[in-house]
Amino acid sequence: MSTTIKQAHQKEFFGHPVGLFILFFTEMWERFSYYGMRGILVLYMATSATAIDPGLGWSNKDAIWLYGWYTMLVYVASIPGGWIADKFLGQKKTVMLGGLLLCFGHGILAIPQSWAFFTGLGLIILGVGGLKPNISTMVGGLYKEGDIRRDSGFTIFYIGINVGAFLASITVGLVAYYYGWHYGFGLAGIGMLLGQVVFIWGQKFLKGVGEFTGGSQATEAERLASKRPLSKIEKDRVVVLLISFLIVVVFWGAFEQAGGLMNLYTDAKVDRTTGWSWMEEIPAAVFQSLNAGYIIIFGTIIGGFWIWWKKSGRESSSLFKMAIGTIIMGLGYVFMMFASQEASAETFGKAAMMWIFLAYLFHTIGELCTSPVSLSFITKLAPLKYASIMMGVYFAATGFGNKLAGTIGESSQLESFTGEMIVSKQEMLPFISKETFKIKNENKKVVEITEYPINEDKNFIIRTTVYPENGEVVFKDFETGKDLNSLFKMSQGEDSNTKQLLEDLTENNVSASNPYHAKLVFEKDKDKAQITENKGDGKNYGVSFVLEEEQSEQEYATFMWLTIFTVAFGLLLLLFLKKLKKLTHGAEDNEHEILEAEEFELANPELNK
Repeated sequence: MSTTIKQAHQKEFFGHPVGLFILFFTEMWERFSYYGMRGILVLYMATSATAIDPGLGWSNKDAIWLYGWYTMLVYVASIPGGWIADKFLGQKKTVMLGGLLLCFGHGILAIPQSWAFFTGLGLIILGVGGLKPNISTMVGGLYKEGDIRRDSGFTIFYIGINVGAFLASITVGLVAYYYGWHYGFGLAGIGMLLGQVVFIWGQKFLKGVGEFTGGSQATEAERLASKRPLSKIEKDRVVVLLISFLIVVVFWGAFEQAGGLMNLYTDAKVDRTTGWSWMEEIPAAVFQSLNAGYIIIFGTIIGGFWIWWKKSGRESSSLFKMAIGTIIMGLGYVFMMFASQEASAETFGKAAMMWIFLAYLFHTIGELCTSPVSLSFITKLAPLKYASIMMGVYFAATGFGNKLAGTIGESSQLESFTGEMIVSKQEMLPFISKETFKIKNENKKVVEITEYPINEDKNFIIRTTVYPENGEVVFKDFETGKDLNSLFKMSQGEDSNTKQLLEDLTENNVSASNPYHAKLVFEKDKDKAQITENKGDGKNYGVSFVLEEEQSEQEYATFMWLTIFTVAFGLLLLLFLKKLKKLTHGAEDNEHEILEAEEFELANPELNK
């Protein structure tokens, strides 16, 4: 037994370098901030600007559009983040800089102003770009080449990510639900500050890891690797990495419906009632915790399974795991198809929560087979001189996958038909009911009142049947059968969509005996609602709606094609697996248990010749 006294940065804990757990907790709190904010972002944008805790008042389609761009840019920023680390600062200093930008970004986001919203998002994009690729590369830097613990180390690190995501989805979601959106954003910022404190405190356990390869603390091997040209083996490995990034785009393009489409779907079409006195309805954002919770439960189990699988002599290459993971994740959308069918089975129906639980379970198992493995795969194959840049390209591929997810989610949301209310408040009252909701009184204190929503400038909904008759579109109250056409008129002129609505109804053979349905959303113009003298006048109300049957069909088709495409893509990858493995030149062939983790390079092809 060795009696050598190890330095702080060489010490181990539960069979892994202590530095892993410094990075674990740093990333845990960083992901707490990111996923906490992400979980309420779309809901905040889609919430009415006249609500008690106002959002931006955007349409679902526009909210998903910005969500797609934001989540893409967050990860695309990893390319310059990786480049800065490789060329100028090193991974450790770039992580430090990224963390500071994130603290400022989340702090500014807590300010309830439009300028703060977009400024905060911009700083978060830059901060994640600096932190995300480099902290992941540092994890790989803790292990010697060929160390079989590397994959399990990344799985532990990945659990840290999801402990943060799990805690954030519950706490930030509940804080935003009960206290307000900007309190939720502020709580996310506190999480990031804790992560920065952990990283600064743990520097002694990270000596020699993530240093600038052109700096004085770099090893001789690192300095030589940064100067020599790439070998044939390294070039082939870069090629297979770039091909693997296509898998990443497809995987995250399907998986990242969670924060957009599935978040909105859960909010609108899933029965979230509990029967509990302390929480009658689960906030939609809280369901974002399912993925993270499953990862905490199954992360080490699946990581251990793949180690056992490899020791049994079965196919266990990273590319194989990624293909299997893509297939399993895609099958999760089968449950969303069932949810869509159940919600559509009755008019204005909702699906059971069970389908969401099952969908996220399959998505999580697929993610555990793909995401931590792909991170580890990069540290095995990336040439040392381009280690952070290749990790940056990986996260950029993740970003493009997120943008693809936003585009898919956006296409699943139909464009709303619009109009305006044309009757007085008194004429509208017989069609709406009193509701109990929260308002701020003259002392700015939140109180509950029971009142007609129109008297407080609040939104209200009228459920209606819709069908064509004599060349006109007829709207009738779903419950009473009263005519609603006299209450509002469809948009006229260039914005007119009456003709399109009539065509849609006619093409689908809709009639009085077989009508379509819609929820007419009446919302007061947010600028008019801010004028105190206008409160409760019942004027300046717009109307928007989609046809429930068409929206359900669109969502079902989206879930179906996500299933078909991801499963087919995973099977195609398995078909070409042998050819792709040749390009790795045996990078994963000699993995074994290494008890002492000392100095080494990320991927030195000279050792494999």
